[in-house]
Amino acid sequence: MSYLALARKWRPRIFADVMGQGHVVKALTHALDGDRLHPAILLTGTRGVGKTTLARIVAKGLNCETGVSASPCGICSACGEVDAGRFVDLLEIDAASHTGVENVRELIDNSQYAPARGRYKVYLIDEVHMLSRSAFNALLKTLEDPPPQLKFILATTDPQKLPVTVLSRCLQFNLRRLPLSVIRDQLARVLEQEGIDFEPAAVAEIARAADGSMRDGLSLLDQAIAFSGGGPLERSPIEDMLGTAGRQVLYSLLQAVAARDGAALVQGIAGLDARAPDHAALLNELAAILQRVAVLQVLAEAQSDDDDEELLALVPALAAEDVQLYYQIAVHGRRDLPYAPDPRSGFEMTLLRMLAFRIDDGAPGGRQRDMPVAATRAGSPDTRRPGAAAPSAVPAVLPTAAPAVTPVVTPAVSSPLSPPSPVPEVDPRDLPWAERIDTLGLGSQARQLARQCAWVGEQDDRIHLRLDAAVRFLIEDDNGETRRRAIEQAFSDQLGRPLRVHVEVAAAELAPTPAQLDQQRAQQQQQAREAAIRNDPAVLAFKDQFGAAIRPGSIRPES
Repeated sequence: MSYLALARKWRPRIFADVMGQGHVVKALTHALDGDRLHPAILLTGTRGVGKTTLARIVAKGLNCETGVSASPCGICSACGEVDAGRFVDLLEIDAASHTGVENVRELIDNSQYAPARGRYKVYLIDEVHMLSRSAFNALLKTLEDPPPQLKFILATTDPQKLPVTVLSRCLQFNLRRLPLSVIRDQLARVLEQEGIDFEPAAVAEIARAADGSMRDGLSLLDQAIAFSGGGPLERSPIEDMLGTAGRQVLYSLLQAVAARDGAALVQGIAGLDARAPDHAALLNELAAILQRVAVLQVLAEAQSDDDDEELLALVPALAAEDVQLYYQIAVHGRRDLPYAPDPRSGFEMTLLRMLAFRIDDGAPGGRQRDMPVAATRAGSPDTRRPGAAAPSAVPAVLPTAAPAVTPVVTPAVSSPLSPPSPVPEVDPRDLPWAERIDTLGLGSQARQLARQCAWVGEQDDRIHLRLDAAVRFLIEDDNGETRRRAIEQAFSDQLGRPLRVHVEVAAAELAPTPAQLDQQRAQQQQQAREAAIRNDPAVLAFKDQFGAAIRPGSIRPES
């Protein structure tokens, strides 16, 4: 007897055996038990999640000799023929190879005839999205008003390609990708029934590689059994078979990144070479590890038995913002792998990038972390240009505010033996208007009015100021006169004689006001900061490597 593949041998025969699709099973069970199944059903979902399996179970439920039911007997001739794939009234059509309108017309012509063996004739059209537009048009009328003895079950992995006219005529069920735990437990049960010893870690590797598909998991299990020569399934050989050899090494590599240990990182990458890993698969796995770490950092209750101890150790070892940065680097590294000189160097550069870039939020008192630099020999000179600052860390999520650099002026300290250097007193009237305001000792509201005024001149006992018309409310509101009198009193006190202050409102200024001058200086400084950020080598590297962009308005001076 020829060998039967595990995916066929362990295919569910009844609804109770279908795993991970309870929402679909419940609806179909109620419909069959009441013999109220919709004439056209659309099953959608990725490969290997049970679309064809559910269709065959429905066909058995409709044609079981014990009656229409969601629990077919499984032993009558109709059930046996459906399971064997030779039931004459179940027509399975592959739309990928029967795309033309002539194929659909032949199907429609045959649909008028009564079933040969069962109660219902069931048409299962797989990958229905592959039909041509003319074929869909020919099928529409029959889908909307089929013969009473006919049921359509359409299956597709890409429902977006179906015309809305077809979707509106079908009852749609979306099958989910199966959780890793469901696939792992089923593979373990299969191995136990087959009498094959296994390591749980090896089964978990296969379930992870199945990527949500039970059929893929069973096919990989077949391959693993052949690879192991009938012996027990062990983790290390399974990793070699799947191309994920070194997955455990990824944990140690991330620990080296977290510890800023460049030597351990490079040595760990070199150690992978002996196992000839699939570097693309490793980068995918690296991103998956970081995604899981991010989830556990936010929600500790999400921890499950599928989480390795090494993964759990990374949760407190990595900062949350670092995890976000490393995830982006891993994803972009996987995307750019075809452009690398070779997969190994692309993989290595991705991890070195994680080592090179660190978070620095620039906030006062915030976390500051140094860039990793190669150790220099004792006594070796610093090769940076004089006065150059040490390399600053690069923000993980561009852009961050560029902290303003305030020069520190150290006052000269005179020797006790040196003669005093007297500073001549300056007449306030000789100071520029913006500086003279600072000598008046004004309160906040009066100072605000003065700074929005331009100096016109002084004549006799009268001082003339001109207010920017855009802020005329400073003199015209209820407190305007109080502000003017405060300025007037300050001038009188300063010069030692009574003075009057006249404030004129004008649309055009003779000269810019102190407030306008400050605004101009602030704009110039902001432009300089933005230019410095845009031209920073690290920022340019982020733009080039990751397609990053500086968010407009996010570059602000340090408060």
